[in-house]
Amino acid sequence: MKAPLRLALFASDDARAQEAATALKAAHDWVPPEQAEALVLLGGDGYLLHVMHRMLDHGRVMPVYGLNHGTVGFLMNKARSSRPIGERVARARPVAICPLEMIATTQSGTEHSFYAINEVSLLRETRQTAKLEVRVNGKVRMAELACDGMILATPAGSTAYNLSANGPILPLDSNMLALTPLSPFRPRRWRGAILPDKSEVEFLVLEPDKRPVAAVADQNEVRDIARVRIAIARQHQLTLLFDPGSSLDERIFAEQFQV
Repeated sequence: MKAPLRLALFASDDARAQEAATALKAAHDWVPPEQAEALVLLGGDGYLLHVMHRMLDHGRVMPVYGLNHGTVGFLMNKARSSRPIGERVARARPVAICPLEMIATTQSGTEHSFYAINEVSLLRETRQTAKLEVRVNGKVRMAELACDGMILATPAGSTAYNLSANGPILPLDSNMLALTPLSPFRPRRWRGAILPDKSEVEFLVLEPDKRPVAAVADQNEVRDIARVRIAIARQHQLTLLFDPGSSLDERIFAEQFQV
């Protein structure tokens, strides 16, 4: 008989998550995170991203099974089930996700590196429209784009900020990235691009003194940037676990038919 998975339990500070954690603690023989094979996480999408970033920062990545006790819970499983938590995790289907790595250089020359599971966003810092040069694989694709900002989203993040900005929804196995402008002014009709995920995308900030720009990788922000380079970090693959019939693939597919 196969031994049960060694599971660790994490919960956000939200009252609902804490209440659910109290109930679950007696329902399974939990182990410390350093001994676990998978992590059960109670909270919302924001807390899930926070914990996965912590795993990336500490260099120990394990599969994560999320139970939604937040608002949207797009990356989570339904909280209620008649099955024991150990059985649910054992039956779950893995979905591999590779984050983006953002390397942002400030006007002073300082370099910052952060990972983004959902997207990297460039945002104007003042009332002035941002002006950006857009390069893909070293080639200038747009010499000057006047806009409020730009988004480069992974398939997992394509239904988040990217979708709100009218960007495309990408299936998880598409091996593509969504490049979406925020309120483009010139060229006004440009609506973005879909790029192979092997692409390296670079943004150069034009007129930075007059039009300062910030770069945000999920929850990490760098202000007054000069340039940003972004590429998939395949060496840092993450794994989300979903109940059968409720995978992230199905949710992304279904999202395209929402009205």
